Amino acid sequence: MAYPTVNGPYGLIPINLIGGQVFAGATRQIPIASAYNTGIFFGDVVKLSSDGVLVKDTGTSTATPVGVFLGCSYTDPTFGKVFRQYYPASTTASDIMAYVCDDPDQLFKVAIVSSGTTIGTVQRTVVGNNAALVQNSGSTVTGNSGVAIDDTVATTATLPIRIVDLVPETSYVSGGNVVYQEAIVKWNAPSPTITIDFTAETASVSTAGGHQYLNPVGV
Repeated sequence: MAYPTVNGPYGLIPINLIGGQVFAGATRQIPIASAYNTGIFFGDVVKLSSDGVLVKDTGTSTATPVGVFLGCSYTDPTFGKVFRQYYPASTTASDIMAYVCDDPDQLFKVAIVSSGTTIGTVQRTVVGNNAALVQNSGSTVTGNSGVAIDDTVATTATLPIRIVDLVPETSYVSGGNVVYQEAIVKWNAPSPTITIDFTAETASVSTAGGHQYLNPVGV
């Protein structure tokens, strides 16, 4: 029997939360600045800018996400209030509002790629490791993201994604091993760096990457 095919990356799709908590579909509405010049697609990684509006997070090996984009609404001068699967770049409106899955405990399903949009495979040994995001263009036809994760994993603390499980429904046997095309992932916490000046007898702590809500110094 043929195994289910993963045709390509589709972004990060919310499923449940850490510890088996149910994802009830809750989102936070965050404004997008009028005429923001970058398209954002359903499943794209997004972050807060320093002025409190939403922008696309284009990070790969590092990222500072606030969550995942799940659509938007705004007032169109011709059609009135519209709800869209994706935000078209450079849309001009004073009331653009994004719907964002922003829970730091959220788990997501995501496709695994070897590069670009080429689906890759991993074995069970990747669970518990970290991975980089792969940024691909979204589709203006479906409105869906093209974001995936790289099939090369590591223990590097600054990588944005932690693999917590794999998706059995799209696994198959290759060379006598079960391989997986999709993973269940979560956001990593910010990675702290402690700097000690022994001469001045001072110490400082800085953070890199990780979910913005978990960064102790803010955005």
